[in-house]
Amino acid sequence: MNLRQLRYFIAVAEELHFGRAAERLHISQPPITRQIQSLEETLGAQLFIRTPRGVELTQAGSLFLEEARNIAELLEQAADRVHRAAEGNLGRLDIAIFGTAILSLIPRIILEFKHRYPDVKIVMHASDKLAQIEGLQNRSLDLGFNRMLVPVPGLMIEELQREQLYAVLPDPGPWSGRDSIALSELAEQPMVLFPASRAQGFVEKVSGLCHEAGFAPNVAQVVGDGFTAMALVAAGFGVCLVPESITSVRMDGVICLPLSDVNEAAGVDISCIYRENDSSPLLANFLQVAREMTD
Repeated sequence: MNLRQLRYFIAVAEELHFGRAAERLHISQPPITRQIQSLEETLGAQLFIRTPRGVELTQAGSLFLEEARNIAELLEQAADRVHRAAEGNLGRLDIAIFGTAILSLIPRIILEFKHRYPDVKIVMHASDKLAQIEGLQNRSLDLGFNRMLVPVPGLMIEELQREQLYAVLPDPGPWSGRDSIALSELAEQPMVLFPASRAQGFVEKVSGLCHEAGFAPNVAQVVGDGFTAMALVAAGFGVCLVPESITSVRMDGVICLPLSDVNEAAGVDISCIYRENDSSPLLANFLQVAREMTD
């Protein structure tokens, strides 16, 4: 039994005439007759009774018509799902996130993608840089978002946005009421750095900027994330630098001021990382949405 036989059988069963079924299918009548005979032999049952005006369904034929329609519908649905998956409209994307970037650009990209492709399932994973790289290499992840990524063979790094750096300062304090602050003004202040992890890109970034401003950071604490760093500033442990996105989180006891002596190019990136040879239409569609939203 094959799909062609099912199509021919359904056409004859609905038209109750071999000639009209052939016209409907845009073929000659003999192939239909041969396929129906072959189908009856396979099933071991007579499906039609010939009449002067055409054919009639036998009891077995009536039962098989219902089943054939169900099978044809399932095959049509399967073909449609395969077609949609091939176009990137159906399937699953495993996306890794880490750090404060989730507070700004990434949610907007994901919401827009879900709006355009509602049948794609997105599964989020909290993974640091090294875990993201490992996940992409072993194919448990499709895409990662992070900052200050270093080149890795076989992986693509694409910068989507660059964020300005802000100083988080105790409030009330000597900087209350200011609109900005120079990094060099923090030379004597104890500094809280983050993250305390296997890939300390932001720690190195802050340390490098401090040296460019003419001083070595007086490190008071190194903590796991920016939220903890801000909380320690509120508790009087010193000051810290954060990407702009984290300043959207309001916290009592601190103020966030942009750095007046650090240019925009010295800010921090929000980048995505993915396999260089990944031809997935799902990934291609997601990247298109991300690029459109960051142009």
